[in-house]
Amino acid sequence: MIIKYISFLIGIIWSYSIIKTQSIFSKKAGIIFKIFITKVSWFTFIAACYFGYKNFTIKSTIIGLIIGVLLVNIGFYFLRKYINQRFNEKQITIFKSFFEYSLIFLVIYFVLF
Repeated sequence: MIIKYISFLIGIIWSYSIIKTQSIFSKKAGIIFKIFITKVSWFTFIAACYFGYKNFTIKSTIIGLIIGVLLVNIGFYFLRKYINQRFNEKQITIFKSFFEYSLIFLVIYFVLF
């Protein structure tokens, strides 16, 4: 039972973190990210909620959802704080642009080939 609940929490955290990641990207990369990745993550999130509902009580499912969403939001908050302290704005912009163009290239590559 504990292994099932831990897998439920991992599914919630995994899918919600990918959904939350979409807000970081610019509009051009955000559209590609939204079309190809976020849609699947929403389905995974809904499936994890359904899995929790079917295997546990509604109270346990809601507590798991709250814990998962809080962990992701706290993780993003501390990660943003750490990155802003460690790197200057120019370095962040360069890395973000590189990451966005890499994401666009990888999506185009996997769609075409």
